[in-house]
Amino acid sequence: MPVVPAIPVIPSHWSFPAEPASVGRARCAVAGALPRGCRPELADELVLVTSELVTNALLYGTCPADGCPIELVLWPADGYCRLAVSDPGAALPALASPGPQACGGRGLLLVSALTATWAVVPRREYGKSVVVGLRLAG
Repeated sequence: MPVVPAIPVIPSHWSFPAEPASVGRARCAVAGALPRGCRPELADELVLVTSELVTNALLYGTCPADGCPIELVLWPADGYCRLAVSDPGAALPALASPGPQACGGRGLLLVSALTATWAVVPRREYGKSVVVGLRLAG
């Protein structure tokens, strides 16, 4: 019998309009695309991270009038579940130190606490992607 090389996993890819309803749609899409056999907490962590990153993309990386979507890519690689959230904005996200009375500014702190790794990657044409990695196994 001939040896067939392993076929790599094809990433899941979504494009959502720059509107508030896209946050919930993105959460549902990502939760439904998780690989089988991953650790039980992964779905909750990844849905929360997705929510934070898509919300940040809406608030800081898009202009609804320009019609540019928010893109998500999800794929397993090297023991991690990777998620990239891309938007057309030039502003790069940074960790903040909000005071106890602040109403916001904690999104990337949550992302940093829940993920094993994260980075901001400039896109070739315009915009950026925030790429995170969460461990598949405990």
